[in-house]
Amino acid sequence: MGLTVHLLGPPRVERPGGGAYQMRSRKSWALLACLILSERPLTRGRLAGLLYAEAQDPLRALRWGLAEIRRCLGVTLDGDPVVLGLPPDAVVDVTVLTHGAWTDAVGLPGLGADLLEGITLRDAPAFESWLLAERRRCAAAAEAILHEAALGRLAEDDLEAASRLALRAAAMSPLDENHQALVIRLYRLAGDDRAAEQQFAAVTDLFREELGVAPGRAIEQAMGEGRRQREVVADDASLEAIVESGAAAVAAGAVETGVRSLRTAIGLADRSGSGPSRLAARLRLAEALIHSMRGMDEEGLAVLYEAERLGLAGGDPAAVARARAEIGYVDFLRARYDRSHRRLTDALAVAGDSGAIAARATTYLGAVESDRAAYAPAARLLERAAELARSCADPRTEAYALSMLGRVHLLTGAVEPAAEHLDAAIRLAERDHWLAFLPWPQALRGEVHLAASETAAAGAMLQQAFARACQLGDPCWEGISARSLALTAEAAGRTEQAFALLADARRRSNRMADSYVWLDAYILDAQCELGRRHGHPNAPLWVGALRRLASRTGMREMTVRAMWHGAALGQAGDHDAARLLAGDIANPALHALLSRQEPSRYRVSAASDGASTI
Repeated sequence: MGLTVHLLGPPRVERPGGGAYQMRSRKSWALLACLILSERPLTRGRLAGLLYAEAQDPLRALRWGLAEIRRCLGVTLDGDPVVLGLPPDAVVDVTVLTHGAWTDAVGLPGLGADLLEGITLRDAPAFESWLLAERRRCAAAAEAILHEAALGRLAEDDLEAASRLALRAAAMSPLDENHQALVIRLYRLAGDDRAAEQQFAAVTDLFREELGVAPGRAIEQAMGEGRRQREVVADDASLEAIVESGAAAVAAGAVETGVRSLRTAIGLADRSGSGPSRLAARLRLAEALIHSMRGMDEEGLAVLYEAERLGLAGGDPAAVARARAEIGYVDFLRARYDRSHRRLTDALAVAGDSGAIAARATTYLGAVESDRAAYAPAARLLERAAELARSCADPRTEAYALSMLGRVHLLTGAVEPAAEHLDAAIRLAERDHWLAFLPWPQALRGEVHLAASETAAAGAMLQQAFARACQLGDPCWEGISARSLALTAEAAGRTEQAFALLADARRRSNRMADSYVWLDAYILDAQCELGRRHGHPNAPLWVGALRRLASRTGMREMTVRAMWHGAALGQAGDHDAARLLAGDIANPALHALLSRQEPSRYRVSAASDGASTI
């Protein structure tokens, strides 16, 4: 057995030849975690400031900690920035959790345990801020692995193992509608209707008590799941006709009719035993559920895992790539970025000559990097995705890639290229009659108008985007449009209206289980900024909500922004932690914010619009 580092649960190191090593200093464990979890090597100055700021000689104290890590691991550890040279066969449980296959991660002994359990450093508030964020991120990663593993076992038809894993995920986050929907679906598939009904009743009571709402569409749909049938009948020509007619209905806008046809096709294909038909029907149904029906991503995911397995068994790499790209897309929406990145890179590895699949996967990968504030890699990926989509005459993927590229420029303060790319995305969507997509680039374009002080143009664009989003009933498009309208109201001096619109934006964007999680953080950040600026009494609640969400998901810039807002509220360690974490983010707009003097202390004003929803 090689070197194994356990950071989940009580930290320990297992060295070759057996035996665990315990370092004497808690700060040495903290230092090791920083070295392993940081995306790039940290300078000695940053490490000393994070962990040893209270020492008489911080750099000397850092050298002592580095020496203890060398003794513990038996590795090289030197330089500035400090580079940790682990042997190639070393295993780090956190790395397996965030980047490994679910088959490996699900067996980790510390799965679901706290990062550095039992380690606290009261004299290092900046580290404590960092550690809290990383603990939340690891907890979210454990949930994602358990959910992914449950879907994987479901695809293998191991319903008992799948149920155990799904229940563990639901126990970690009982208010996650997707976890609960999967538990209920598994009970129904196994024929245990009583357990499904009991779970549904318990979830209904929980949601009403904690959230004041009934469970959403995903849970209702799971209750409608039926036991799998094994009888065999059907012919390939009929199956192909049903699949194509279902897909055509979805493309024409008759989504529910098309979905019913595709579900029928899956049942017939399974009874016929036709491998190509089983695969084709699943891919078509999954894409319809994920892209055309709100609140149905969870069922779509289960179908995609089955399609991936069938594609692997049938030697169809293009189908495997297609399934993995769509799984990666759902993980992107749910802010499971490490899992999404793995799926999308796997999709690109097997896509072969399929330019359309490569364009789509590259677009999603660029969006992942943008959400995580890796803006330069995101821009390169999205430019490449737009080129690929253009070369294979896929205007919708090109429009989506360009809209995300425009967003990168908007977030980094590059107004002119943001306008150029968003205008191009709008033109493509209009030319292809993709009206269901238009509110997204229009809302972002409205923000670009605002950044250029073009208030009238912003208002006209945003009113159009919001009206179309409401007509479509799309929660994400409604949310982004309402957020942008709030900023327009604030620019015009209508502060109470701005607060009301932001509260409404969050309610709209979160009303279904398959919401775009980054958008919720984006709206929260605007609430925090306005709340601090105007002394709103709910500002501390909004800052806490943003911090929890951003740290759980690994949204690096949003985590920094939450800490910056927290510093204004007087939270110890947040100011220094924000500056330290921002060092890895190449965003001129963010650094301009942080280069200001330390945020003024928060003062509550009497003004409130009554929008207290968090």
